[in-house]
Amino acid sequence: MEKEIRVKQALNNNVVIAKGPLLEEVVLIGKGIGFNRKKGDTISVSEAEKTFVLTDKIEIEQYQTLIKHQDPALIEFLNDIIFYIEAQMDRPLNEHIHIALTDHLSFAIKRADSKIQFSNPFLFEIKSLYPKEYKVAQNIVKQIKEELGVEFPEGETGFIALHIHSAITDRKIRDLNRHHELIALMVELIEENLNITINKDDVNYNRLLQHLHRAIDRVNQDNLLGKEEYLKNVLKTTYPICYNLAWKLVKVMQKQLNKPISESEVLYLTIHLRRLTNKI
Repeated sequence: MEKEIRVKQALNNNVVIAKGPLLEEVVLIGKGIGFNRKKGDTISVSEAEKTFVLTDKIEIEQYQTLIKHQDPALIEFLNDIIFYIEAQMDRPLNEHIHIALTDHLSFAIKRADSKIQFSNPFLFEIKSLYPKEYKVAQNIVKQIKEELGVEFPEGETGFIALHIHSAITDRKIRDLNRHHELIALMVELIEENLNITINKDDVNYNRLLQHLHRAIDRVNQDNLLGKEEYLKNVLKTTYPICYNLAWKLVKVMQKQLNKPISESEVLYLTIHLRRLTNKI
């Protein structure tokens, strides 16, 4: 990156958009970096605590609008939150988190102040599937309470964890939500077909969630498992109810993901379903 570039716009005292001859527009973040800066001023990249590039013009406009309509002190605090996430996860974050999480948290704070609460239907699954992200999100919720005096409901912790996972995997929030909706649908089918109410504290339920999560990832990555003919014959004969239900679940996955699924996924699902209940 060029060492010196020119200010295009100071969004507030701590955020500047700049551009160099060889660069796309780059966002510079740092305490006081935008103070008294005017368009055309030369600025050193080394002055910034964090730099990131938004190449999409729509995203640039979204970020500019977001910053302009928020208290600069809040934006500074939320930038610190994003630095904290990057340090805790110890890996680069997708730069879109500067828009997505800042936008989400600013509205979440307003909702909390107005006593408006949103339920999170995937809270348990998020806790189970993304434990590290959830722990970091819990610490962020504590920081928000200490710094701003705002107390979030537990569901909000799950939403923050989802944004963190999105940023470290480069997966969009809407795709993650579709993923969780599919898992929720399959869990509902399991309860209906086996006539059980699943105990979410059961370790076998946690294992089932992990398996469904990995199975969906394998399908999305076109990573098909090899055939297991012997295991297939044993499971089909020994646990026919679980085996048939596993096939039903795989067909649901195929329809939702619109991709072929390895027959071996049926076998591993059968094993997880057998562990889940002693009624069969």
